[in-house]
Amino acid sequence: MRICIHRGAHEIGGSCVELEAQGRRLVLDLGLPLDAEENLPALLPAIPGLREPSDSLLGVLVSHPHQDHYGLLGHVRPDLQVAMGAAARRIVEAAAPWMPRGAVVPGPGPVLRDQATFRWGPFKIKPYLMDHSAYDAYAFLIEADGQRLFYSGDFRGHGRTAWRYDRMVEHPPQKVDALLMEGSSLGRLGMTERFQTEDELEAEMVRAFEATEGLALVCASSQNIDRMVTIFRAAKRAKRRLLIDLYTALVLEATGNPGIPQSDWEQVALFLPKYQRDKVIYRKWYDLLDRHKRHRVYPDALARVAPGSVLLFRERHQEQLEAEQALGGARLFYSMWEGYLKKDSGLALRAWAEAHGIPLQCLHTSGHASPADLKRFVTAIDPGVLVPIHSFQPERYGELFPRVERHGDGEWWEL
Repeated sequence: MRICIHRGAHEIGGSCVELEAQGRRLVLDLGLPLDAEENLPALLPAIPGLREPSDSLLGVLVSHPHQDHYGLLGHVRPDLQVAMGAAARRIVEAAAPWMPRGAVVPGPGPVLRDQATFRWGPFKIKPYLMDHSAYDAYAFLIEADGQRLFYSGDFRGHGRTAWRYDRMVEHPPQKVDALLMEGSSLGRLGMTERFQTEDELEAEMVRAFEATEGLALVCASSQNIDRMVTIFRAAKRAKRRLLIDLYTALVLEATGNPGIPQSDWEQVALFLPKYQRDKVIYRKWYDLLDRHKRHRVYPDALARVAPGSVLLFRERHQEQLEAEQALGGARLFYSMWEGYLKKDSGLALRAWAEAHGIPLQCLHTSGHASPADLKRFVTAIDPGVLVPIHSFQPERYGELFPRVERHGDGEWWEL
């Protein structure tokens, strides 16, 4: 088996790996780089068959529905096979019409199921459902030519499905020749430090919501399903109702999981901000709205319901909240990577909150494994070689793990 990391050998995001065996090829992830200002066709790696027909390219295997792992799929030929989890595909398709960087509708392909092995050309593939901030996220054991490669995708061990991480380290795949493992947390935490669990974050949110006089505004990604659960549970414990927009309602519905908060739950309500209302009218999406308007809060009721509500907040809510005078006693809670607050949009958010006397507090935990959990993962799998990917500090691997073998972007190598 031959392997080439096209992007990701020394950066987080934009992940793309190509495998070749017996004259057939397979692509692992086709992500949008995190530093890309626009989603352009020019960002596609130079892999034959992505744009034009090629008998040797079997398709793309997507680990999870984060844009830095699937975001360039919108530029490939429409008949290219794409393998991903069923829920992941539904989430991507539900999100596509709302994405500012262009719609991504993956082509048909194999459906991933936890530990259900399937064959794709010469490749034998066993997906493993993992704990991550993306829903329906997988790692892969891939066999060809008598060799075994394990691709970690993105994972953690402190989320609401941490048992999946525990299962992996307690019952790891055997005789792995090479492990391609993410290292997003390297440089952010020491080996003795750990990230807060979602349960611990929930408890902190409960205290924060209870201490809020007015509207509790929470900045979080709708596609971080674990976080949506955490926010909902915290709001309920604080005796508040969670207000979500139509986009969030569609993403939650797309999980297909009846245990995930939905717009028709008693403790959840739909607030349709003006920009989404305009889009519904323009696109005539009345059927979508009808599915989720059972508990709808209209703009003129925002000030009244504010003390008993948690609003999943967007920057584009600002003008409407001001106009409805719904910001009295409000507090803003940032539940995403704090690095975003140093970018232009984050600085603008800080300035807006300060101008309106709204305290801002970061309440977040990572979607990636801590260095200590990475160490346990490597020890359990005990690969022949460990290859860094999805990390800004690949040089740290040699300090922390045995048998590290670094390969640069664009470099082909053999197991």
